[in-house]
Amino acid sequence: MNIVINGKAHSFECDNRTSLLDLLRNQFELTGTKKGCDHGQCGACTVILNGRRVNSCLTLAVMHDGDELTTIEGLGTPDQLSPLQRAFVERDAYQCGYCTPGQICSATAMLKEAAMSWPSAVTDDLDGGIMLSDEEIGERMSGNICRCAAYPNIVDAIRDVAGKGQ
Repeated sequence: MNIVINGKAHSFECDNRTSLLDLLRNQFELTGTKKGCDHGQCGACTVILNGRRVNSCLTLAVMHDGDELTTIEGLGTPDQLSPLQRAFVERDAYQCGYCTPGQICSATAMLKEAAMSWPSAVTDDLDGGIMLSDEEIGERMSGNICRCAAYPNIVDAIRDVAGKGQ
């Protein structure tokens, strides 16, 4: 099977029961993606698959032959952070940091969704552009839990990158 991870093509073989998360961590040693609950409830394992965010613990690796995947390692490097990575640092939008890779991957995809005017459950105007209010960001990021409660700073970091910072 083949998959493109962070812009590089890879071949892989695995047990049919192997989750995408376990493939990333164990076979490709991409440990930035975290295993939190392993039930799709915390969002620590969020990655971007074919442009959409997914919980990698809930999908089987064998389902993704030919797909394109971006993990936290593919968004930036320590020397050249992505805009969201930089904003998370500047806004101190993490404490323990465990959820941070999933938060950043989710927010990266969420900003693209909003830019394409994809509505959420709280979107008021379905005909205009998406205004990323605190409520809108909170709804769109609701699948990513931060046990340290860094939510205000996470929202500020996302707003900064969206051009709505204060």
